[in-house]
Amino acid sequence: MTTKLYFLAIFFSALGLSACQTITQIKDPANTYTPEVTYQKLIGEYSFISIPDYTLPPSVKEIKNISYVRYGNRVLQLDLYLPANKRDQSRPALIFVHGGGWGGGYRTNFTPFAIAMAERGYVAATISYRLSGEAQYPAAIYDAKAAVRWLRTHAEKYAVNPHQIALAGGSAGGQIASLTGVTSGIAKFDPQAQTSAVSSDVQAIINIDGLSDFTSEAARLHEDDPRKKPSAAGAWFGGRYAEKAELWHEASPIFYVNKKTPPILFLISAQERFSVGHREMIEKMKPLGIPYQVTKISNTPHSFWLFDPWLQPSVDAVVTFLDKQFKVVRSDSGP
Repeated sequence: MTTKLYFLAIFFSALGLSACQTITQIKDPANTYTPEVTYQKLIGEYSFISIPDYTLPPSVKEIKNISYVRYGNRVLQLDLYLPANKRDQSRPALIFVHGGGWGGGYRTNFTPFAIAMAERGYVAATISYRLSGEAQYPAAIYDAKAAVRWLRTHAEKYAVNPHQIALAGGSAGGQIASLTGVTSGIAKFDPQAQTSAVSSDVQAIINIDGLSDFTSEAARLHEDDPRKKPSAAGAWFGGRYAEKAELWHEASPIFYVNKKTPPILFLISAQERFSVGHREMIEKMKPLGIPYQVTKISNTPHSFWLFDPWLQPSVDAVVTFLDKQFKVVRSDSGP
């Protein structure tokens, strides 16, 4: 989100409208990371792809524009997708963080994925967060932790199991989800913890084609390209690697692996540069016995999860992984 759009939100807030409601209605022309724009870039090489249907099935209930955190006049919102059928037991939940190079994208990019997860018995949320044009690193991490804390706070209302919350993201959102999940208990990443007794810990991480190590040569070759002024990562960190090496290191999930690290699914495309560092991170996880899974969707571009025919196998991989971690028992009528 650009600074201009941010101040538009504040302006409408002064008129009595929610800041994030305003942002929901206004699309920033500079923010082009949407399925529609990406489709036009990919259709030449992948002529068989299509944008998934956003139609809500009768089996899923949608609650849109829920405010989950406020910073002064700035309000961030999420959309919630729940199985329509009620049951006595609470359900596991999954929060989605959209991609877009830390400076673009919309939470609606993950709407079809969230609907599909709700159809499989999960409560799913898609969140908006502060983009680099509004607030640089680590603001997005604060926001993701706030979303987890909000969902856990309201677990009873939405029949969520507070001990079974996963965080997922695609591309930049995958890196954000991963870093959020592996930095449990580290105060510098969670200022809200000073005023809340509710935990922002997650019990599983889904990193969909997101970086695990900004400091690796392969990552810096792309993310620190001097021809980009600035690069997406450079804009988020406020400087190139040579200028902000400490931040590039600090934002790399690979450096936080410890015995309390949650289980991680690395769901990756055929474009390996986007998931740089996941193999090395796994090697750190193995001796500690941390569960992990790598699922590669073959012959795919980056952003594969935004399109059919790849959405369903992506959903299947996530459901299989989370069912195992959360010990979900399924019957013919569902979980």
